[in-house]
Amino acid sequence: EAIKAFVDNKGRGLNITVHFKQQAWDIVDNHSERAKRAHAVNTIIVNPDNSLSGDNTDGLGMLADISTNHSIKIQGLDVLILGAGGAVRGILEPLIMANPQSINIVNRTVERAHELAKNFSDLAVISSASFEQLAGPQKYDLVINGTSASLAGELPPLTNHILKPNACCYDMMYSDHKTVFVEWALAHGATTALDGLGMLVEQAAESFRLWRGVTPETRPVIQAVRDSLA
Repeated sequence: EAIKAFVDNKGRGLNITVHFKQQAWDIVDNHSERAKRAHAVNTIIVNPDNSLSGDNTDGLGMLADISTNHSIKIQGLDVLILGAGGAVRGILEPLIMANPQSINIVNRTVERAHELAKNFSDLAVISSASFEQLAGPQKYDLVINGTSASLAGELPPLTNHILKPNACCYDMMYSDHKTVFVEWALAHGATTALDGLGMLVEQAAESFRLWRGVTPETRPVIQAVRDSLA
C-alpha cells in the first residue's frame, strides 16, 4: 500500500530497509542481476510505465565505505560475516569480487548460513558455521556484523579471541552513539571499528544515481548525518 501510494504521487524511486528486502523482491516486476544474486531488493525504481524494477545497492555501498572512505583493502583478508539474512545476501557478491582470502558466515540458525554459502558457491568457496564453532583457532582480519542485533542494543554471541592484530570490525547498523558491536570490537583489540552510517549514505548515493542519473558527493552527506545524530 505504501509503495502504491508513492507511485501514485509520482515518486521516482524508494529504498527498502531491513526486514522488508525479501518482501520487496516479491513486489517488483523485474530484477537487476545484483538483486537476482542477493534475492533481496533494497532499491525500487519506478519506470515510466509505473512498473517497478528492483536492485540491490547494499554491497556496493558497504564496499565504497570500507574501501574508499576508510582506505581498507579487502583483498587477501580473512573475513567473518555475522548473520545470514537479506542484508548479508546483498553484500556477498561485491565482497567476493574484492578478493578476500576467505569468507566464513555464522548464524544462530546454522542451516541458513549453510544455505547462503551454497547459494554463492559458484563465485567462491565460502565456509559456514554456528556461533559456537567460533571457539576454534581461526582468527579474522575483518568482522562484519550483518545482523540487526544492534538495533535492539544487543550483541551476537561472540567469543573473545576471534580478531587478528590490526583487525577491522564493521557494523552494518548505525546509531547516534557507538553500537554495542563497535564497543565490543574496540574492547577486544580491533584497530578500526566502524558503524554502517557510511554504508547507508553510499548505498543511497548509488540508488539516487539509478533514479536520477546523478551520483551525489557522499562525504559531506555522511558528515551532515553524523552531526545531526550528535
